[in-house]
Amino acid sequence: MSLLSSITVYVIKLEMETYNKRHGGPYDRGTADSWYGRGPGPHMFTGDSYAYTSSGDSTLIEEKDMRPDELRAYEAGYAENEADRSMRKDYN
Repeated sequence: MSLLSSITVYVIKLEMETYNKRHGGPYDRGTADSWYGRGPGPHMFTGDSYAYTSSGDSTLIEEKDMRPDELRAYEAGYAENEADRSMRKDYN
């Protein structure tokens, strides 16, 4: 499935499924990867992503350790952000 097809599928699914958008969660990390122009790389944190680097109170969960629902949330966040080309960090 092409990226554009994936985006269309996930945008449609967004209307049917609700995702937890907490900071550091899989949906949030998907939108962040798209925002910063990174390719998709499913991951999440047990707490806030800032806590991972600053206080160590949050653990990085990699794709191989994510549940199917967490992977869907990541993919939905990435696809939703990709669908709106204005939602990108301006590095200029």
